[in-house]
Amino acid sequence: MQVILNQDVKGQGKKGQLVNVSDGYARNYLLPRGLAQEATKSNINVMKGKAESLEYKIKTETEEAKQIAEKMKEIEVILSAKAGDNGKLFGSITSKDVAEALKLQHHIKLDKKKFVMSDIKKLGVTEVQVKLYTGITGTLKVNVKPE
Repeated sequence: MQVILNQDVKGQGKKGQLVNVSDGYARNYLLPRGLAQEATKSNINVMKGKAESLEYKIKTETEEAKQIAEKMKEIEVILSAKAGDNGKLFGSITSKDVAEALKLQHHIKLDKKKFVMSDIKKLGVTEVQVKLYTGITGTLKVNVKPE
């Protein structure tokens, strides 16, 4: 009997897969527990529709991430902070500060968790890596100036 898995089932497959199982296993275990549904024509069409929509979503998100990465090459985020005579900051610039400044100055909203950086503790320009999407990273210039 063919069933479409609603959840990952150990030894059978992952969620959304169409698998062949014995009739008894399907009727007595998978179907009553909601782990699978029968592979009727309508259910198969729904499964294909979900797969296509997921594929489209991934494609649009990767395109958007690539556009943001290209835009980031050209921009610079400027922050000001109190510093001593030797250029060392009193405190530090965190990823939260950089994310807020990027949103205010360039209208690009990114989560602070996407920035791969340690706290900035000196004046000057620092390049920060930003993970935009799986396999897509951008580089952002952060310029820290004295107040």
